[in-house]
Amino acid sequence: MVLTERKTRNNLIYKMKDKTQISVGKVLDKLERKYQHKFKQIFKSITMDNGYEFVNQNIIEKSVLTKKNRTTAYYAHPYSSWERGSNENANKIIRRFIPKGSDISKYSEKEISRIEQWINNYPRKILKYKSAIKVYDIEMAGSVINFVSMVKNNSLMARI
Repeated sequence: MVLTERKTRNNLIYKMKDKTQISVGKVLDKLERKYQHKFKQIFKSITMDNGYEFVNQNIIEKSVLTKKNRTTAYYAHPYSSWERGSNENANKIIRRFIPKGSDISKYSEKEISRIEQWINNYPRKILKYKSAIKVYDIEMAGSVINFVSMVKNNSLMARI
C-alpha cells in the first residue's frame, strides 16, 4: 500500500500480508497509533482507487483510538487515475525497483523501506529540486511552530 502526501509528495510504503480490507485497516490503525493526534492533520483525506481492498469506507475513516472519524475517504472515478496523480507518479517510480506483476512477498520489509527512502530523498522539480522528505520536515516543523505560537498566545483554546 502506497500513501502519498499531496503537498510534499512524501510517500509511505507498506507491505501488506494480502490485498484485503482488514490489511488496509491494520496499516491505517498502525499509522494512527504512531501519529496520535497528528494523524488527522497529516491524513486529512485519503483518495483511493476502486480496488476491493478499499471498499469498506468505515474501516478507512473510523478512528481506532476515538471511534470518531480519523479522516475522510474519497474514491477516484473508475479509469480516472489522474484523480490520484501524485500517487500514480509514486507508483511509477516504485516500478523501477519492483516491476509490475512481481511477487511482492519476495521483497523484504528492509527492501521496501530502502525504496521508500530513495523515493523520499530524490530531488523533484515540482518541489524546486528539494526532496519530499525535506519539504515534509519543513511543513511539519511549521505546524509545530504554529502550535507553540498558539499556546503562547492563548489562542489554542479558541480553536479547540
